[in-house]
Amino acid sequence: MSIAKSDKMSILLTHTYYLYEDAKEQRIMRPYAPLGLLYISSYLNEHQVENHVYDSTFYSKQEQLDFIKATQPKVVAIYTNLMTKINVISLVQILKTEAAYGFPTIILGGPDITYNCKNYLNTGADFLIIGEGEQTTLELYQAIINGENVSEIHGIAYLENGEVVKTPARMRMKSLKELPLPNRAAIPVEKYLDAWKTYHGKSSMTVSTQRGCPYTCKWCSTAVYGQSYRRRPADMVAAELKLLKDTYNPDGIWFVDDVFTVSHKWLEQFHEEVIKQDAIIPFECITRAERLNDNVLQLLKEAGCFRIWIGAESGSQKIIDAMDRRVDVDVVKTAIQKTNALGMESGTFIMVGYPGEDEQDINETIDYLKAANPTHFTITVAYPIKGTSLYNEIEDKITVQPEWNTSTDRDIDFTRTYSRKFYDFAVRRIVNEVNYNKELRKGKDKSLLTTIKLKTKSLLAQTAMKLYK
Repeated sequence: MSIAKSDKMSILLTHTYYLYEDAKEQRIMRPYAPLGLLYISSYLNEHQVENHVYDSTFYSKQEQLDFIKATQPKVVAIYTNLMTKINVISLVQILKTEAAYGFPTIILGGPDITYNCKNYLNTGADFLIIGEGEQTTLELYQAIINGENVSEIHGIAYLENGEVVKTPARMRMKSLKELPLPNRAAIPVEKYLDAWKTYHGKSSMTVSTQRGCPYTCKWCSTAVYGQSYRRRPADMVAAELKLLKDTYNPDGIWFVDDVFTVSHKWLEQFHEEVIKQDAIIPFECITRAERLNDNVLQLLKEAGCFRIWIGAESGSQKIIDAMDRRVDVDVVKTAIQKTNALGMESGTFIMVGYPGEDEQDINETIDYLKAANPTHFTITVAYPIKGTSLYNEIEDKITVQPEWNTSTDRDIDFTRTYSRKFYDFAVRRIVNEVNYNKELRKGKDKSLLTTIKLKTKSLLAQTAMKLYK
C-alpha cells in the first residue's frame, strides 16, 4: 500500500482523555501525564522528526479541534485505551469528514488496538500500530510523508480492498537504553503539579522503569509490551529522578511499572544510584508479595518509598488460583503487615465477581483485608478485556455485549455465580465492613457516629446481596 507524497511534514501526537468529562477523577484529582506519547515524541525528536503533542487532559474537545484546524498536521497519531475509545472514535470521524481539519492521515495505537483491529479501522483510521510505538511510528510517518510503500513496516495494520492487512509483528526493543527520556517539555506539566498541590497539598509525577510483565494473570492485558521483562539501567532511572527533582521538584513519584521489585539485583543498583546521585524523591510503586522480603522492604524504604501497592485481587485462595496469580494469600497478608510495620503505607487491589466466586469467597476477602489492614485498597467488579485468558474463558457465557463503538469492555457482562447486582452490593459490603474494622482499630479515638454509619451500610449491603443471590 502506498500513499501520495505530501508537503505537510508535521505529526501531531494526542489522546482523547478530557478531565472535565470525568466526574470520578474530578473528585479525586490525581491526573498523570501521558507518558507513552511523551516517549514517542522524544524518540521522534532524537531522529529529527518535527512533532507536536496535544495533551487533551486539561482542555476540551473543541480546543483540541481548534488546535488541529490551526496547525493542519499531515498525520494525527492518537493513543487509545478502554476509557477513551468512544472519544477516539468521535475524533477520528470528525477529522475524516470535515475538510476544515485538512483530512490528516490517522494512526491509532494503544492497548485496545491489538484485538480490535477491524473495528478501529472501520472508524476511518488509516493505520494501527500494534505493540510498542516508538520505532513503528517513526518508520510509518516517514513512509507516509515520502509516499512510500508501508507493507514492509512491521507492527502495523491497515485496510486493503476492505480487508485487514497485518504486517509481521515488530520485534520489541531489546535494550531500553535506546529510549530517550520522555518529552515532558511538550506538555503543560505545571497543570498536573498545580492540580495535585491544590487538592492534596503535594505534587506527583510518573516515571517508567520497565516494559513487559513476566506473570500470567488471566484478567490482565499484555497487548502492548507482552510478557517480556526489560528494564532501564538503574543509573539512568536515578538520573531521570535527579532531573525531575531539579526541574520540577515534585513531592512524590508514582512508578507505573507492573512489578517494581521483580529483580532484586536491579533494586539494589537503584538503591545505590539514587543515594549516590542525590536523586531520592518519595515514591510509591506496585509489586507482588513474593518479590518482597525484609531486605527488599528495607532497600525500598531507604530509596524513598513511602507506599507499596501489593496485588492480591482476592482473599480467597480458590479465586487467586483461578486467576493464575500464583501467590499464597497468606504471603500477601504478611507482606502488607511488614510494610505497615516499617512505617510505609500499604495498598492492595481487590476484584470481585470473578468466575466461580461465591459468598464464602467474599467473606474470606473481608477477613483477609481486616487481618492484613492495608492503608489503602481499591475494589472493582471483574470485567473481561478482549485478548485476555479471562475473556477467552467467558466468551461463550457473555450475557451483555453492547455495540462496540458506543461501549467499552467494562460494559460486558457474563454468567457469574450470582447476578451482577449481587457483586455491586458485595463491593459496598466489603468497603464498609473493612472501613468499620479500621475505625474500631482506632480504639478510644474512633468516632462513634462514623462507626455506626459504616456498620449500618455494611449490614444493608449484606441484606441486598441476599436478595440478589
